[in-house]
Parts: sequence; C-alpha cells; structure tokens
Amino acid sequence: MTPQSQQHDAVLTAKRIVVKVGSSSVSGANTGQIEPLVDALVATYQRGVEVVLVSSGAIASAMSSLNLDGRPQDLATQQAAAAVGQNILMWRYQTSLDRYGILAGQVLLTAGDLENPTHRSNAQRAMERLLDLRILPIVNENDTVATQEIRFGDNDRLASLVSELIGADLLVLLSDIDALYTRPPSEPGARPIRHVPFDDDLSGVELGDIGAAGVGTGGAGTKIAAAKHAAAAGTPVLLTSTANVARALAGDDTGTWFAAKPV
Repeated sequence: MTPQSQQHDAVLTAKRIVVKVGSSSVSGANTGQIEPLVDALVATYQRGVEVVLVSSGAIASAMSSLNLDGRPQDLATQQAAAAVGQNILMWRYQTSLDRYGILAGQVLLTAGDLENPTHRSNAQRAMERLLDLRILPIVNENDTVATQEIRFGDNDRLASLVSELIGADLLVLLSDIDALYTRPPSEPGARPIRHVPFDDDLSGVELGDIGAAGVGTGGAGTKIAAAKHAAAAGTPVLLTSTANVARALAGDDTGTWFAAKPV
C-alpha cells in the first residue's frame, strides 16, 4: 500500500478526529475562513465521525475591539484580551454552526489541568460526554488564568495532548502553509515533504515560521514537535493549510502525513 493510499484510508476510517487551527487562520483578515472550516468539520461530523476542534484566536479576535495594534506583550493585557476574545471567537463559531443546527461546547484548559490526575480525568470525562451528546467541543488554552510558567506555549502542543487524552484516530494541524517543506517555502529550492515515516528525525529540514507574524505563537518547529508527540502516542497526523481542510478531511492527497508509531 502506498503512503497516499494509507493516508486516504486512515482519514476515511477515523472515528474520532481532532482538528487544530491557528490564530492567523481565523482572525483579522482571515475571519472569513471560519465558515468553510465549519463546513468541512460538519461534513465530517455528518459521516458519523466524532470531531473536536482545537482553536487558537481568542487574543487575536479581541485586538480590534480593544484597539490594539498587535498582540499584547504583558501578561495582564493578554489575559484581558483572551477574556474578551474568547467570547467573540465562540460566537463566530456558534453562529456558523447554527446553519446546521449543531451545538458547540467550549472547553478551556491549562497545562496544569492535563498534568494533575484529577483535573485530567475531569477534562477527559467532560470531553467524552460532549462527544456522546454529539456536541462539537471547541478547545482552547485558558489564557485568562494561565501564566507564562504553566502555559502550553502553543496550541499545536495542546492539540497533540488532547488527541492523546481522548484517543483520537487522527490529528489534523492546520496553518497558512499547505505542507511541511524542506526549507521555508519562500526560499528557492524548497520542496514539500509528503510523508514522514515514524522513525524519520527530519534532520535535513530547515525550519521557518508557519503563520502570520505577530498573531500566532507557533511555527514549523512546534508543529513537528506536536506531530511527533501524537504519532508516538499512536495517532497519525496530517499537516496542511486551513484552505485545504475540506480536501484533507475527505481523504485527498494533500499536506504532510506523519505516520503513527507501528503497533
């Protein structure tokens, strides 16, 4: 079986999928990408798949309302912006989901929640119940109470931990770039990497950022680290662009596929 057919089969047979989208894909000039993203998630949901969305964008969604020119640097303003922006972000998602009569459930987590056994068990139980009720969980870091010392650092890592928490069959990491490249895609000679075997350390890859500067916190390195973590836990990972999410969830040959650890 070719890597492409393995990817196709794995996507279409997955019963539980986690999709992560970054701030730059759903805020500012790209707010309009929320509706096609929701369309793709709902098409998957309507196949009977359990879908969880891990979405960044709370702070970015509040910047215009708070008259901020860029992402705030001090923790207190970040927390205040997150409190305002989380409400805006969830309203946008729910308004889009209303077209299909699907209810979203907000799940806010800190790194401490997944490190503390009691909190971890509570989070897992809540997520399982939301999925049982056919509610679409939308997960984000709880930036309003998180401190710099205990933050996930980026939602790619959060998405990989959520995938592990709920035993997902597939993790889809979305960004502004359609795949992982051998070097930053703006540079001459950059080539897309379509398949990453589990034991590939990607030592020949020159890393650059993935995402709009000044809005998100992740980059290619964080996505590779998250993909490797999920793959080691048994969950294959597909890295592609938010614009290609519908194709990705339909099993098309797109993006970069990280094979899971062999059973």
